[in-house]
Amino acid sequence: MTAELVRGQNHTLPQTRLEIRVSAGSPVVAGATLGDEHGTVRGTEWVAHPGSPRLPGLEVSRQAAADHRLAVDLDALPGAVHRVTVLLALPTGAGHPARFGAVAAPFVAVTGLDGTEIATFTLIGLDTESAVAALELYRRQGAWKVRAVGQGYSAGLAGMLADQGLDRAAELAASIQDAVASGLARSVAPPPPRAPDGERVRHPSGPAPAPTDPAPPRPGSEPLGGPTTAPAPGATTGTAPGAAAAGNAAPGTAGGGPIDYAHPRRQTSAPPPPPPTAPAAAPGQPAPPVAGDATGWSMDERLYNQIWGMFEDLARAVAAYRSAVDFAESRMEQELDRALSDPRHRMGGAGDLARERARDKCQDLTARAREVLDRDLSQLAAESAVVEPALPAPYAGWDNPVWHGYRVPMELPMALRLGDLHLPERTDLRIPLLVRLPLERGVWIDSGRTASEAAAATGGDRLRRLAMDTAVTLAARLLAVYPANEFSVHVIDPAGAAAGALAPLTDAGVLAAPPASGAGGVSAVLAHLTRRVDLVQMAVRAGAADSLPPDLDTGEHLLIVNDFPHGFDDRAVTQLRYLADEGPAVGVHLLMVADREDARDYGPVLDPLWRSLLRVTPVADDHLVDPWVGHAWTYEPCRVPEASRVLEQVLALVAAARRADPR
Repeated sequence: MTAELVRGQNHTLPQTRLEIRVSAGSPVVAGATLGDEHGTVRGTEWVAHPGSPRLPGLEVSRQAAADHRLAVDLDALPGAVHRVTVLLALPTGAGHPARFGAVAAPFVAVTGLDGTEIATFTLIGLDTESAVAALELYRRQGAWKVRAVGQGYSAGLAGMLADQGLDRAAELAASIQDAVASGLARSVAPPPPRAPDGERVRHPSGPAPAPTDPAPPRPGSEPLGGPTTAPAPGATTGTAPGAAAAGNAAPGTAGGGPIDYAHPRRQTSAPPPPPPTAPAAAPGQPAPPVAGDATGWSMDERLYNQIWGMFEDLARAVAAYRSAVDFAESRMEQELDRALSDPRHRMGGAGDLARERARDKCQDLTARAREVLDRDLSQLAAESAVVEPALPAPYAGWDNPVWHGYRVPMELPMALRLGDLHLPERTDLRIPLLVRLPLERGVWIDSGRTASEAAAATGGDRLRRLAMDTAVTLAARLLAVYPANEFSVHVIDPAGAAAGALAPLTDAGVLAAPPASGAGGVSAVLAHLTRRVDLVQMAVRAGAADSLPPDLDTGEHLLIVNDFPHGFDDRAVTQLRYLADEGPAVGVHLLMVADREDARDYGPVLDPLWRSLLRVTPVADDHLVDPWVGHAWTYEPCRVPEASRVLEQVLALVAAARRADPR
C-alpha cells in the first residue's frame, strides 16, 4: 500500500533499489546530494546534477523536464553516505517561472523498479522559493527510510547547497544552471497539458502491461506534468507566443482589430472526446489502431494529440527497457563480485558455475524486457502505419500524396512538421516532430560538422548546401500552411552564396523582396524588421493598434539568414539577437543557417542567441531530447523526394493565391 506522506513524515523503505519519479507543472531541474552522518555534503563530487548526472548508486536526469526518473541503489552508495537528499530547482532565465508558487505543486513518488509506489509526497505551500529539498532517504539503525522534507529556499540552488555545508555552493549552482540552459536549448517543447478527460484513448480490450515492465503507467490518471488538473489541448494554455501580449491590449486589439496574435485554436472549454470509430477487438488482442484516436475539436487537433501521445509512449517504453537492462547488468555485476569474493568458488568449477548462472539471469531479464519492448513497438508501428497516410499537409512529409491535392488554406493550422524523430531501438519507427504555430521560437539549421556519422561523411560545402536546402523547404512549408498574403519571407544572403538553393523561392516569386546582400542590404532588412517589432510592441502595449502606420504589414514574417556571422557587424548582431528574443511574440520569426564554430570570435556574447533557437540539422543527428525522460533522439529533416516537382507545384499555387488576393 502506498504511503502518502506529509511534510516531516517518514516511512520505511522495503527495498534498496528504487526509482524516484518527479512530476511538475513546468520544467524543473532534478538533482541529489549525498550527506554524511551529520548531513554534510563533503564536496562537489557528492552532488548529482545535469552536468554530472552519475554517482555510485545514483543517477539523475541530464536536463530540466516536467517529468524525471532518478535511479537509486542504496547498497551501492559509498559507506560514508548516510543521507540522499532529492533537490528540485527552477531553471533560470527569461521565459521560466521565478518561484514555485507560480507553478503547479511538484509531485514526488518513491517506487520499486516495477513501478509500484512505496511513498508519495506533494510539495504544497511553496511560494517565493525557487529551489526545494523535496525528500531525503536516510539510514537509521541499519535500515533505510524516506522522509518528506519540502524545505524551500528563496535563495535558489546556491542557498540550498550552502545550507548543506557545501563549499563554493554559488559556483556549483551557476554551473548547474549553465548545463540546464544548454539542455533546454536542445529540448523539444512539450505540448500543452491535458485535462483528466483529455488523455489518449486506450481501448480496454488491449493487453495490460506485463508486470516486468518498469515503466510508469501511461499518464491517463494524471495530465502531463503532474497530478494537478490542467486544461486540455486547445484550451487557454495552448496559446501561441504573443497571445499574452495581445491579451494585454485594449479591447478590439485581440478581438477584432488589425493585430491578433492569439492562437486560432484557442478555446475556453475542454475538447470533445474522439468519435467511437474503433472496431471491436478480438478477446485478448489489442484494438486495431485508428487515425484520430485522441481528443480534440477537429480531426487535425486529434491527430496532433495522437502523434504527441505516440511520441510519449515510445519515449517511456524505451526508458522502461533501458532501465530493465541496466538493472539486469547491475545485478549480474553484483553476483559476479560475490562469486569472485567467495573463497569456496576459487577452486574447481563452482566459480564458473556461479558466473554462468549470473549471466543466464541477466540474459533472461534482458530478453523479457526486450519482449515487452517489441510488443509496444509493434503496436506503435501499426498505429504509425495508420496515422501517417491520414495526416493533413502541414503534418505530412513531402512524399505524402496529400500534397498533390494541396490548396491554399483559409486559416492557420495548429502545428507544422519540422522533420522526423527516431530511437536506435527501432530506427524505422518515425515520429513526426510537430511544433505549434505561430512559432514560439526561431530555428537554427546547423551547417557545421557535427559528431554524427552522417555529418562526418558529408563534406563541408555539401553540408552548407543541404542546410540551405532545408531552410528553403521549411520556408516553403510555412508559406503553404498560412492563408494567402498572411506570411512573408525575407532573405539575408550577404555574399550571394545561396542563389542556387533559393531558386525555388525566387523563381516562384514568393519572397517579400529579392535576397539582400552586401552590408547595405543586411542593414536595410534588419532595420525594417526591427522597426516593425518596435512599432507593433508599442501598439499592443498601448492598445493603439489603429494608430499603426498604413504601410506596416501586420502579418507574420520569417527572416532567413544565411552564412551567419559573415557580413554582420556588431550592430547587425545586436539586431539579430533582438529579433530572436522579441520577434516571435509579435509575428517576426528567425530562421538561421549557420555554423556555430564560425562565430567563436564573438565569444560568449552569442550564446543566448543559440540557446533561444531550436537547433536542427540538415542530416541525421541525435541532438534533440524529449520533455519526458530526456532520450537523445535522432532528427532527420523533411526532404523532397528525388525528381519530385511537389515543391515547385506547391509554391506555384501559393504565388497564384497571393496574386489573386493582393493586400
